[in-house]
Amino acid sequence: MPRRSSGGRSARPASRRAPAPVSQAPAPAQSERSRGIGSMIAEGMAFGGGSAIAQRAVEALMGPRTIRYETVVSDAPAPTAGSMGGSDVCSVHSKAFQDCVNNFASDISKCQFYMDMLSECKKNNSGMPSA
Repeated sequence: MPRRSSGGRSARPASRRAPAPVSQAPAPAQSERSRGIGSMIAEGMAFGGGSAIAQRAVEALMGPRTIRYETVVSDAPAPTAGSMGGSDVCSVHSKAFQDCVNNFASDISKCQFYMDMLSECKKNNSGMPSA
């Protein structure tokens, strides 16, 4: 005689019922992305208007904003081109070129960049008197 196991289930047969009708979920609240451009513009104008009113209210209580510029007179002379690190305007470029030549005497083509910078500086400052 075969054994009959209930397997933890009841011995009565399972009845098949029709599934309960699914009710539709309520429409989601309107998010910022689904709003139209017109409502966004209106909201921006309202925010801007409110900010302007609040600013006027603060100015009425605190007084209007004023900006004052102060100039400080210095007795020290302004630095000239000659006093800025050497006797020549192009001394920085000249020193860089000389250092390159000293380091790469065997291959002077590596110093072409520095030579070009020095030449450009001298060409641009040819009208300026050097100290």
